[in-house]
Amino acid sequence: MAINVGVITISDRASRGEYDDLGGPALKKAAAEYGWNVAAEALVPDERREIQRAIREQARQGCALILSTGGTGVALRDVTPEAVREIATRELPGFGEIMRAESMKITRNAILSRSLAAVVDQALVICLPGKPSGAVECLSFVVGAIPHCVEVLQETPTSC
Repeated sequence: MAINVGVITISDRASRGEYDDLGGPALKKAAAEYGWNVAAEALVPDERREIQRAIREQARQGCALILSTGGTGVALRDVTPEAVREIATRELPGFGEIMRAESMKITRNAILSRSLAAVVDQALVICLPGKPSGAVECLSFVVGAIPHCVEVLQETPTSC
């Protein structure tokens, strides 16, 4: 299934140009390997309103799947889960549960992750870790459920 994807990197330092964004390009490459079309990219600071604006903008641009990287840890500036929950119509807890369970097989620090998935407008938003390898690994753990979820969310309701 060809899916239009938005990629959002959430990082104070990368958004200020203090270091290169590696997470966004890693997710862009992974999306291409899954046969998806990356239709939008953004780099924003760890600010709730900026995160929400980027998600809503990509959803308006027709991105059925929005992958974010960063802001899911326990640092005080990590606000991605809170930002997404404020604009989501529903959370899909199974995504976060699987990402943490599978990641625990790789690193014991995975228990600190607050990765999640939620529905915003008609888009599936998946919030992944900031470390590029962790973001790509976590995406691989849940990739099997993504096409069906996107298909259901994009379906146009029929009238009675």
